[in-house]
Amino acid sequence: MTTTSSAISVSGLRKHYGSFTAVDGITFDIEYGETFALLGPNGAGKSTTVEILEGYRQRSGGEVSVLGTDPHRASLEWKSRIGIVLQQTGESGNVTVREQLSHFAKLYPRPRDVDEVIAAVGLEEKARTRIKALSGGQRRRVDVALGVIGRPELLFLDEPTTGFDPEARHQFWALIRSLAREGTTILLTTHYLDEAAQLSDRAAVIAGGRMVDIGRVDQLGSAEARVPIVRWRDAAGVHEERTHEPAAVVSRLVAAHGEPDELEVIRPSLEDIYLELVSEAEREDTARGAATDGSAR
Repeated sequence: MTTTSSAISVSGLRKHYGSFTAVDGITFDIEYGETFALLGPNGAGKSTTVEILEGYRQRSGGEVSVLGTDPHRASLEWKSRIGIVLQQTGESGNVTVREQLSHFAKLYPRPRDVDEVIAAVGLEEKARTRIKALSGGQRRRVDVALGVIGRPELLFLDEPTTGFDPEARHQFWALIRSLAREGTTILLTTHYLDEAAQLSDRAAVIAGGRMVDIGRVDQLGSAEARVPIVRWRDAAGVHEERTHEPAAVVSRLVAAHGEPDELEVIRPSLEDIYLELVSEAEREDTARGAATDGSAR
């Protein structure tokens, strides 16, 4: 059993491809039992970061500890302690669900019961079905089953619900919550901000290879960005007021003018905060590039 205080510890992580910097000094920790979302636009450095943590890619600089081990020097015993659900698996699907899980279970020292896992992912009725005959959502459940069959301490989920219909997404969320209740540490990458909000204890936003914010999901972004907005329409047009006391503003409006038209109280969502953070990071990168170009002349 590891004695380190965090399941994942990353300090000053860097990855260069020639002159291109994909990851630029990222630092964060993930506690044991925590569900942590790594968010960012395409090309932000998310996949590179996760691949380094999984031991599939070598870093250019910085320090990384995953379950108390440098993943670049990890043993087979260490690998048996993690589960990975990739965005695409490439499985041929010529075997049944139970056959596939039974095969993978033999690769681990303390696997979960195969039928227990099949039930956990809601595939009891498809246990004897060949994987190639399953729907996309059902195949994704197989991916998750393969990721948890080894009873991992740490589970990596890469865009796990891409292509899911709404019902399948909510069923998948229930499964992830059950794993979290069991104490599994989960690192989630997703483009669905509502998914991150639903599942994560904390989140980090990266853009341009840099960390731009980290914290509890409900505390990301500036304090000003999280202030609710009261919006309404009257004869003069549409009005907005950003306020920490939206109920008081609504009461004042009603008392003065009656029920305003198109009245709404907008509380910034994680998506709103995320978009603001990414836009600000892009503006800073543009300004930094312009300053560099100017000094080079």
